[in-house]
Amino acid sequence: MTVLVTGSAGFIGSFLVRRLLARGTKVVGIDNHNDYYDPSLKEARLATFANNSNYQHFRIDLADREGIDSLFRTYQPQAVVNLAAQAGVRYSIENPMAYIYSNIVGFGHILEGCRHYGVEHLVYASSSSVYGANGTMPFSVHQNVDHPLSLYAASKKSNELMAHTYSHLYGLPTTGLRFFTVYGPWGRPDMALFKFTKALLAGEPIQLFNYGKHRRDFTYIDDIVEGIVRVLDRPAPSNPDWNALIPDPGSSLAPWRVYNIGNNNPVDLTDYVAAIEKYLGVSASVELLPLQMGDVPDTFADVRDLVSEFNYKPNTTIEDGIGQFVAWYREYFKV
Repeated sequence: MTVLVTGSAGFIGSFLVRRLLARGTKVVGIDNHNDYYDPSLKEARLATFANNSNYQHFRIDLADREGIDSLFRTYQPQAVVNLAAQAGVRYSIENPMAYIYSNIVGFGHILEGCRHYGVEHLVYASSSSVYGANGTMPFSVHQNVDHPLSLYAASKKSNELMAHTYSHLYGLPTTGLRFFTVYGPWGRPDMALFKFTKALLAGEPIQLFNYGKHRRDFTYIDDIVEGIVRVLDRPAPSNPDWNALIPDPGSSLAPWRVYNIGNNNPVDLTDYVAAIEKYLGVSASVELLPLQMGDVPDTFADVRDLVSEFNYKPNTTIEDGIGQFVAWYREYFKV
């Protein structure tokens, strides 16, 4: 079996590639190695598996239609995991077109590749941000998500709609995974854990938005990858009980599904900071700021579908996860 993984030098993608290679799967990986954050981190991630004989890497942007088509034509992957995307809620406010090209146009190219070259299952990254202005907790895939608060969120909702169309028209099994605040070693420098750790070790203050009243369903990277692999191995089925008069937003008559992957245990941001302080052995100086545009105050994942259908629920504690990150950070940056 050959699996195409997009964003293979990214945070989640690199962990997934290592997991697939460990079980003997042939992997074709692509990444555009852009400079949204320091590209050297992507190069370092890639170096951990690039020499594996079952891995081939290509530096291609999803928006490169001919390049993506050539890749599908040459390698004929049986399955695709699309993790490449322009990330970041706040950056989408400053540079919205980056999200249009990568997350929407680029995803269209992936769907076309899957359609024309017989892909058996497409798994793609969605996001908890699609819940937007929803106020009902925990967030469920059976809720409507029609009020995104950022273009990043809108692009992920668009991916789900685009995937459904291809599932309906062409019978392509597609599964969207709504990730909830992924963290862990090798994480992105623009995310809170990385930024807080860097600031605290430098003796600098950290900024807590919404005056520190955020609650997040933090999900450890190993838990995310376990969920991806379990879903990847079972192409999305249709729901024979789906009713157009009372439509279920989480399933379809087409072979299309979406799932939440989160800890089902939201953590106060102040408790998150306390855990970082504990493992670093320093106290934080905190600057409290208002809620930023595009942010939601709380996230909380209902993962009952993941549990019932795949017998799986993320379970890494914040203390264990942050401890693993801090150990990696100290080793990687020699601090």
